[in-house]
Amino acid sequence: MNRVLLTGIFILSSLAALAQTSVGIRGGYTTSTYSYRPTPSTRGISVEGIGAPTFALVFEHFNAKNAGIEVNLQFLRLGFAQISDEDIEPALVNETQFDYLKIPILSSFFIGRSGRFQIKAGPHLGYMLQAKDIRREYADASPPEIPTYGGVDDKPRKIMYGLTAGAGISKLFGKSTLAGEVRFGYDFTNPEGQERIFDMNSTNLEFTLAYLFRIKDSKIGKLEN
Repeated sequence: MNRVLLTGIFILSSLAALAQTSVGIRGGYTTSTYSYRPTPSTRGISVEGIGAPTFALVFEHFNAKNAGIEVNLQFLRLGFAQISDEDIEPALVNETQFDYLKIPILSSFFIGRSGRFQIKAGPHLGYMLQAKDIRREYADASPPEIPTYGGVDDKPRKIMYGLTAGAGISKLFGKSTLAGEVRFGYDFTNPEGQERIFDMNSTNLEFTLAYLFRIKDSKIGKLEN
């Protein structure tokens, strides 16, 4: 975890020293979905995800008139709520949540002046801060259910990696910017570290608003508001 934090701080500090740099905060709501394969010969099984708030520190740098880079330090909560297939009322549910520190590193492109349309895409890295089993109401299903991850004997993999893309609109007010955005993330992360299931991955959808303040103007030339 310390290495991830130090890497993130180094990247963000370097960007802050560059031209046309803005900093700010981003917050909103995220939903996630999970799919897994209990064994190599089993088809992928999709399970319901959870929804949760998300927030991030934002560092944005433009080194060209319509292109730049954005880096976030983001708190992201993902998870699943797997419902038993058995004909039981009320339904039995296994629910687990994962808390991550996520660092998306995104290329950013926009069109427009004071009002802009932006698209962003790039890789993300992250580190699991916590895994917590909210409830475990059934076990020994067929095919096997997703195992626990928040127990004392569980050893989930901590590293997150994947791809993130987004689109949104923003409005400039002098040195300030307000932006609304939708992002989609695909994680290659498989938190299973004890070979209890063969594979697992997740996707998440974010709906966020951001406020940015420009702290340094471009040395190449000011971007027109």
